[in-house]
Amino acid sequence: MDARHLSQRLLRVASYVPKNARLADIGSDHAYLPAYLGLNNQLAFGIAGEVVEGPYQNAVNEIKKEGLTNLIKARHADGLAVINNEDSIDVITICGMGGPLISEILEKGKLKLTTHPLLILQPNVGEKQVRNWLLINNYRIIAEEILAEDQHIYEIITAQYDEESFELTTEDLEFGPFLRQQKNTAFITKWQEELKKIKYVLEEMKKAKEFPSEQEQKMLAKIRRIEGILDD
Repeated sequence: MDARHLSQRLLRVASYVPKNARLADIGSDHAYLPAYLGLNNQLAFGIAGEVVEGPYQNAVNEIKKEGLTNLIKARHADGLAVINNEDSIDVITICGMGGPLISEILEKGKLKLTTHPLLILQPNVGEKQVRNWLLINNYRIIAEEILAEDQHIYEIITAQYDEESFELTTEDLEFGPFLRQQKNTAFITKWQEELKKIKYVLEEMKKAKEFPSEQEQKMLAKIRRIEGILDD
């Protein structure tokens, strides 16, 4: 993979970035996503942010290699600290991290969100935590996508700030307000696999001498929720 040949996952993320975006890609690694957008005339300005020295240098090299140094800036800092007020960022992408880390980055960088940029997030796990953060912080989910690639299943969540109050149900938070309606093949595969794991753990726990009934009830409740979504 390089800036001219993105993975399917990043191509789908790129499809949600509006034309002429002023983008900050957090945890950019090789800067493939912003470089791809820059090469395809989608960016007005871009930041490739990295907290780790090695990936930061990779981003610097990729941007230079593609001749995009006037359009995209690689910056070495933690999370949203790569963004300056004068950047006028209107889109933030955070891809390839766990939901808890994405939520932590957004929470720590809340002062950088006062202009309410569009958020395009691709958690590898812990999607519920991301949706919960969005709900608490008045970011309405406007699009979701789930896809399988290289034996992994990825979710993409796009959210826009909304001053109006709105709600998400327990099922929306866990399964995704759009994904649970669409229920494509990747969605069904993901939750069928999750169901198998929970049932296996439940059976193993029942073999233990001491088995907390509270934990059992939680697991049974989750099994019922998953089965209810899959059978709906």
